[in-house]
Amino acid sequence: MLTLRSAEALDDYWLRLKLSDGTTIERNVRGLLLGPAFEGLRTDYSLFRRARVRHGTVEWPGDLDLAPETLIWNGPTESGTPPARLVLRHPAAQPRR
Repeated sequence: MLTLRSAEALDDYWLRLKLSDGTTIERNVRGLLLGPAFEGLRTDYSLFRRARVRHGTVEWPGDLDLAPETLIWNGPTESGTPPARLVLRHPAAQPRR
């Protein structure tokens, strides 16, 4: 089973995620930080930058987290099986060779 190993906060609400298979993906999570629970992350960027992986998911102080299946695969499908993994790159990132 694919899991998250580490998370690094990048500019503009992007996260660099290292997966258990050695893959690195970058994901913009601004659109996932919805509702009053995530208000602090949306308004205090220094808090967002404190992202870390704990118990297989990305979390922030205050018991805030995002599910790994949402970060890796954009959530489960209706059948319950994950779709293909997202492979996104921060717009400012250099292309990998």
